[in-house]
This record gives sequence, structure tokens and C-alpha cells, in this order.
Amino acid sequence: MAEAGLFTLGVEEEFQIVDPETRELKSHVQQILEDGKVILKERVKAEMHQSVIEMGTDICRDIKDAREQVIDLRTKLAKLAMKSGLRIAAAGTHPFSHWKDQLITEHPRYKEIVTDMQQVARANLIFGLHVHVGVDERETALHIMNAARYFLPHIFALSTNSPFWLGRNTGLKSYRSKVFDRFPRTGIPDYFGSISEYDNFVNLLIKTGCIDDARKIWWDIRVHPTFKTLEFRVCDLPMRVDETICLAALMQAIVAKLYKLIKQNLGFRLYRRALIAENKWRAARYGISGKLIDFGKQEEVEFGALAQELLEFVDDVVDELGSREEISYINNILENGTGADRQLKVWEKTKDTKKVVDYIIEETHKGLNLN
Repeated sequence: MAEAGLFTLGVEEEFQIVDPETRELKSHVQQILEDGKVILKERVKAEMHQSVIEMGTDICRDIKDAREQVIDLRTKLAKLAMKSGLRIAAAGTHPFSHWKDQLITEHPRYKEIVTDMQQVARANLIFGLHVHVGVDERETALHIMNAARYFLPHIFALSTNSPFWLGRNTGLKSYRSKVFDRFPRTGIPDYFGSISEYDNFVNLLIKTGCIDDARKIWWDIRVHPTFKTLEFRVCDLPMRVDETICLAALMQAIVAKLYKLIKQNLGFRLYRRALIAENKWRAARYGISGKLIDFGKQEEVEFGALAQELLEFVDDVVDELGSREEISYINNILENGTGADRQLKVWEKTKDTKKVVDYIIEETHKGLNLN
């Protein structure tokens, strides 16, 4: 099943740059990039805010390759940060640093976004995980995207890792998603009947001056404008390597399963965007501790039960993909909580957001080769 170019992986993680003394975000990306460009080449880059650094793997053959690359890149990035007296931290938002204190990276693209979107762009101080799964044919990728939208809230719930914003407990497991909702062309995409219908939609936005290219469509899942991939963009950045790899394996398995169904002329029931958005809200609010709606049964179901159903759904492809061990880490997340649950546990114990930052930094470095 895994022919060349099919179900390959690319993993992008956006990290916080933190001062270990004050625990605040630091706009010091250039310090790290100067050394980083030699060691990490094009796999590391600045983002819009100078306190954000993005790391991206090369094309990964399979999930084992992805794990090796993510560990290697996190390790090198952590060492570069330490060399500058800084630390990297993996969470969807910083527990207390304010966006107004962060510098914007000097780059024409970011300047244009800030000019266009003003405070919405300046306040977009968030950190996500993006996963690319290789699909050669754009038409097939679009049909998989239509069906995969249903699973976005399930994947997202497992990644939730941003309960704090500007020093406050927001009461949400992912406040990052609410910050990003302010941007246009985000969230769950609509259903498209064909790739030509999708291309006509993109061309209309370009023709009418809404966007200059398809990269400014920031949906939770998209047929990538330049790579032959389906890109999942719904997740908060998880703390641990194990969590990132588990989520990447789950996304890959969902794509592989839906591909298999399409090739067998079997469909997957498609639901309205507005219905899927109801589940996404529940995932943002409650993470894995709430209920999502099973639209087939038309009833609320505990997330744990839905997660087991999802594992059963992809079960016949995980051995072909070699990812059974990685996907089974979902059970660890269900047992020990997502990053948001664990951050909140530290907060409830200490009532100190600096201690929460310390915990995030510690978890970010778990499993890295720092000796």
C-alpha cells in the first residue's frame, strides 16, 4: 500500500523561545538562527513573532524516520537555545507573556500580513503542530480531505495544550484555537465536489484580491498549494516528542485508511462543516475530558470511547504503515491527560504560571539526546 510518495510524512513544530530566569518569551530568534543555519540548514526558520522558531523535518519515509528526525531537530534546537542562555518550550500558548511585548520579524510577507490584519496578526502569538501526509494525486487528496474533516476534532482534542492566555486560566483546553479563529480562512474547510471546484474557489479569491496565493488559506486541513501532501494544521504543539509522533501517526493512518476506502469504491459519510465545528468547539473547551457528538448515532459520546472507535477504524492499516506502537501512545494520553491537563495540574498545585513554564520546558526536553 505504501507506494513511493504515498503517506510520507513531514512534521513542523513551532517552539517558544524562553528566558529560563524570568520564564518570559524572548524575541531572540536571530541569535539561534545565526548558529542554526549552519547546523540545521533550511529545516529551521523564523516565524512572524521573533519569540517563535519553527522546525521542519525533511520528507520522512515512515513514522520511525519521523521520530528520528523530530528528536534530532529538537535536540539540536534545544542545544542552540541553551548556548544562547535560552530554552525552547512546546505549548500552544505561553502561560503569561503578552503579545504586545514581542517583536515582529522583518520580512515582507509578515509586514504585509500585519498591514492587512493589524492587531489580529500582532496578537497571533500561538504555536502549532503541522503534519504533511504524502498523497500524489490532488483529486484523491481532496476527497480524502472531505472525509478527514470529520476526524479533526478528535485529533485536536488529543493535542490540546494551551489553557493559559496572558496569565489567566482561560477555562479552555485550547485557547490557541480561539486566537487563530480571528484570522480569515481558518477552521474547518467546506466540502468541495472536485479539485476543479476547489481551484475555482482559490482562483476567485486571488482574482478578487482576497489573497495573493493559496498559502493564505489557513484551514485546519488543506491540500497543500505546492507539495503533494495533505496538511493537517489543527493541533496545538504538544510538549513531548512521543505526543507529536503519536499525532503524526494518527493523521497518517486516517489518510491511509480513507485512501484505501476510496480505492475500493467505498465511501465515508460526509458531514456539514457547521456540525464538525460543533465538535471542534467541544474539543477546544474540554479536550479529552468531555463528550463529542457522534453524528451517525445523533448522540453525545465520551471522548475515550470515540478514541477507541477511531483506533479500531484505522487498525487494518497501522501494521502496513509500521505505526502500531506510535499510535498506541493515544492510550497514554487518555490515561495521563493532554498537555493542557498536565499544565493545569501544575497550576492547581502551585498557583504559579512560572512553575507551569518550568514544567513545559522540562517536558519539551524529554527523550532528547542532550549529553
